[in-house]
Formats: sequence, C-alpha cells, structure tokens
Amino acid sequence: MQITVEKNVGGIEGLCVITPAVHGDSRGYFMETYSLRDMQEAGIDIAFVQDNQSMSTKGVLRGLHFQKQFPQTKLVRAIRGSVFDVAVDLRKGSATYGKWYGVELTEENKKQFLIPRGFAHGFLVLSDVAEFCYKCDDFYHPNDEGGLAWNDPSIGVIWPDVVGKYQGSADSAGYALTDGTPLNLSEKDKKWGKIDSIL
Repeated sequence: MQITVEKNVGGIEGLCVITPAVHGDSRGYFMETYSLRDMQEAGIDIAFVQDNQSMSTKGVLRGLHFQKQFPQTKLVRAIRGSVFDVAVDLRKGSATYGKWYGVELTEENKKQFLIPRGFAHGFLVLSDVAEFCYKCDDFYHPNDEGGLAWNDPSIGVIWPDVVGKYQGSADSAGYALTDGTPLNLSEKDKKWGKIDSIL
C-alpha cells in the first residue's frame, strides 16, 4: 500500500490524515496522489465526483463552510505553500459534536486530510501563496452553503500565528498574523454566526 492512514485523529470518528509514499532522488520525486485501491485497503470506500483547486495569499482564511442538504466528503491537500486546515464536527448525535481538529498541510509534508460528510471545513494560508486541491464525493450546490464563524469561542479553534481578540462577530478587523499580515476573509465569511445558530 502506498499510503499511511491515521484514523480518527483528534479522537473524532471519521477524520483521517493520509500520508502518501514519496519516491525521490536527486532528480525529483514521484507519488500517487490518489489510489482507489489503496483507500479501499485502508477501509475508506468513497466515490469522488469532483476535483477543485484554489490559490490564496498569506493571511487568507476560508471557512468554516459546509453544505446543508447536500453534504460533501472532502480529501484536501496543499500542492504549494502551507495551510492550516480545520474540520469541525457538526454531525447531530455525535459524541464529538462541536469539536475541532486542525492539521498543517504543506507541499513538503504532502499530507492529505479526509473530512467526512457532516463537518464544517476551513483553512488559513500561512505561506506567501498556497495552492489547495480537494476531491469531493458530491457536486457543489451554490444555494446550499452554510457556515460558522471561524472564531466562534464556543468552538475555540486555535489558529496558528493569529493574534487578536474576539469582538462578538466573525469580522476579521483587529486580527492579524504575528508578522503583521492582516487576516483576509470574504464578505460572506465575516457574517457567519456561532455554532448555536445552526441548531
């Protein structure tokens, strides 16, 4: 098998960090970025139907997003730069409802993060530029998007290198990275509510 799988990371059922085998020498490297056979051998049997890719600059924070009626499993990775990737358990009846887990995904460590259906997802760009790829097991439905405040104190995500004080909303005003780079959120992401608003 060409992958190593850490299952139920952070004590949250279903979350997995996947590390591929990388074959390299002085010329460069080769790796399989996805193998259905290896995933099935690891007990992960998901039919992905869409691949997405985004580019973001340092300080961009995207999230925390979820699909309401058409939830998606996502397999995410950074192919350039570094991001801190976060999943929050929103599965009703889950023993870890509202709990979060984060992992740094970089072009160097080549780790992938498997986020099942029923989670909110977001990431913060730590490098000057990051390119981010993800596979989804359902198509994106533009009118079905929901979200959570990235800084909801009742969830308590610890975003690395972020300084600032919660002012009662998801607005990024007053927040920055430790090097002074301001947080950069979309207008939509500045308006999401706390987790109790989606109950």
